[in-house]
Amino acid sequence: MTPAKKTLASLVAGIALGGMLTGVAQAKTVKVVMTAKEVNIPIDNKGTMYPAWTFNGTIPGPVVRVRQGDTVDFTLINPSTNKNSHAMDFHAAQVDVLKEFAPIKPGTKEHWKFVAKVPGVFMYHCGAMPMIEHIARGMYGVIIVDPKGGYSRKFPKPDREYVLVQGQLFQHPDDYQAMLLNKNWTNSIVNGKIFHYDPVHDPNARQALVAKPGERVRIYFVNANVNLPVALHPIAGIWDRVYINGNPRNVLYGCPIVTGC
Repeated sequence: MTPAKKTLASLVAGIALGGMLTGVAQAKTVKVVMTAKEVNIPIDNKGTMYPAWTFNGTIPGPVVRVRQGDTVDFTLINPSTNKNSHAMDFHAAQVDVLKEFAPIKPGTKEHWKFVAKVPGVFMYHCGAMPMIEHIARGMYGVIIVDPKGGYSRKFPKPDREYVLVQGQLFQHPDDYQAMLLNKNWTNSIVNGKIFHYDPVHDPNARQALVAKPGERVRIYFVNANVNLPVALHPIAGIWDRVYINGNPRNVLYGCPIVTGC
């Protein structure tokens, strides 16, 4: 996989990211435009189609990457071809949720700004009701807020970076009452697919997260399950450092499992 070189990364969050913290930079405004798309997309490596609700047509939506202190200038478009209202809830934003996070009807758009004040790795998702259905159908993604000071001894520069987002796949995506009871979910999905990067368990898998011996690999992980926690662990390995919520100040060393994700 070729590392993305832009701060607004690839629409497919299966992703290798390019480092951007080479030095201290001045705050800037980052324009982000997303379109709510109700589309059928493949949910496994065989191409099984699923009636998804998405940001920009993918599960998860595009990765947004900014630096602490930057202003995010955000626009959400809900095309008239959609059947449902949609919204945006950036967990990195500290705003008036009754205004900025309010749902918008098909054929309209919403524009607002926020300053990314806290470094870390945050989920974003649709906030329209029933929220559990909008998230479970695929309306979620990641915003990375890099620390203002850049890389440091406690937050060293990696050789590779990947973003992984885990979600739950429900057999009946329109039955949100069952979702509330955690019924009818059939699989965990990573970056929108079952066994996405796992050729060991799925011979149809065509992608893998790769690294060379000795490289430092940083994984940005977000749990987008609507009900379940995750105990993330590397098989036959130990996490050298774990930054809880992606904040460099929340560092743990030598963890075989990260619980409570």
